[in-house]
Amino acid sequence: MPSQVSTLVGNGDTVDIIAGVYPSDVARWQADDLVLRGVGGFAHLESNGLSWGDKAIWVIQGDNTTVEWIEFSECAVPDQNGAGIRLEGLNLDVRHCWFHHNENGILCGEYHPSTVRIEYSEFGHHGFGDGYSHNLYIGNIDSLIFRFNYSHHADVGHELKSRAWVNVIEYNRFSNESDGTASREIDLPNGGQAYLVGNVIQQGLQGQNSNMVGFGMEGLSNPGPHELYAVNNTLVNEKANGSFFQMPATAYFKAYSNVLAGGGSFMSSWPTAVDTLANVRSIDMAAMLFQDAVGRDYHIGPGSPADNTGQPAGLANNGHPLVAWNEYVHPADGTVRCQQATLDAGAYETCATGVMDPTEVPFPQVRPNPATDQVMLLGDLPHPVRVRIVDVAGRIIGPFVPGPAPIDVSMLAAGPCVLLLDEVRTTRRVVFVKQ
Repeated sequence: MPSQVSTLVGNGDTVDIIAGVYPSDVARWQADDLVLRGVGGFAHLESNGLSWGDKAIWVIQGDNTTVEWIEFSECAVPDQNGAGIRLEGLNLDVRHCWFHHNENGILCGEYHPSTVRIEYSEFGHHGFGDGYSHNLYIGNIDSLIFRFNYSHHADVGHELKSRAWVNVIEYNRFSNESDGTASREIDLPNGGQAYLVGNVIQQGLQGQNSNMVGFGMEGLSNPGPHELYAVNNTLVNEKANGSFFQMPATAYFKAYSNVLAGGGSFMSSWPTAVDTLANVRSIDMAAMLFQDAVGRDYHIGPGSPADNTGQPAGLANNGHPLVAWNEYVHPADGTVRCQQATLDAGAYETCATGVMDPTEVPFPQVRPNPATDQVMLLGDLPHPVRVRIVDVAGRIIGPFVPGPAPIDVSMLAAGPCVLLLDEVRTTRRVVFVKQ
């Protein structure tokens, strides 16, 4: 059982857990730099209502933990906050996991400096039904990176609630579908900086809170500036009322190339500082020409109002690139988004995804990606050229002269970064992730 191993591991260990069901097994992990992973499929921790310390199936108190291919289910505790994972350490990576039918999927408090990265995972049917427990409840950590995930059917709570100072939320599907009773699909109650790019966000008829995305609605207590960026998302409201976004007047809102289909208003009450362009708003769902709106496939075809009507959003105020580089693939996966001269609005591009013209010069690539200490630029580089780096905090580092020597990126903060290639007449951008 995992619980029999949890007291034996040391810092830096890897624990391989053979796929299968581990009934009523709960554990605490205290060592740092652990890799905990299922092998051959999901290792299913079916807790049967049990928890470690009245907290969670796994209480992770060590730093820098990675969790892969684990299924967490059925945790319940007396205070109605039982989680699949309760994070009490710094930094957590979760990939290819399945959380369902707990009172919370992942729950963490305030820890610094800490980044939580969640990718390629599914969260469904969490919540006690009181509105205080959610599919995910992320506390006041430094940053949340949430990509290629599927979060659905929260029981009255939110599909994602995050108090992180910086939220990078890209290429996910949030939906309560026809029978889900979730409140907001995304709730970022304390503001900060938030980047919503390439997401599919759907509210069904049974949704508890008619506002789909909330920002700063419990007070802008995170470190500022308080900015919400929404770029190339597809938002569908199957209710007749509500709003797609809700935020206080003092926050900044930039929204480019989003699709907003169905009932309700764009914004419940507009903030003072806004920058909006090329958003496609349609009350008539059929007019959007979604491939299968009933089945919630929101790809568009030629002739849709979103076809070729998007506009590039450029950079955030701190230099973060506002570009949809990928697309969500259901369930809990992704693929490269086609980059072409005419941009579509919404989360999906109509051209063949990821196909490059063979006559084009190969675009420079960063390897490794994600990166830890060093990166190399691969591909045909123009001359002359210089390289600058913009990290997730907007700091510009460099210039560097590209060559056979690697570029040191160890000083960068964790999160999406961009290499700026300054050429004679233009600047090209190459995105990579710093771990």
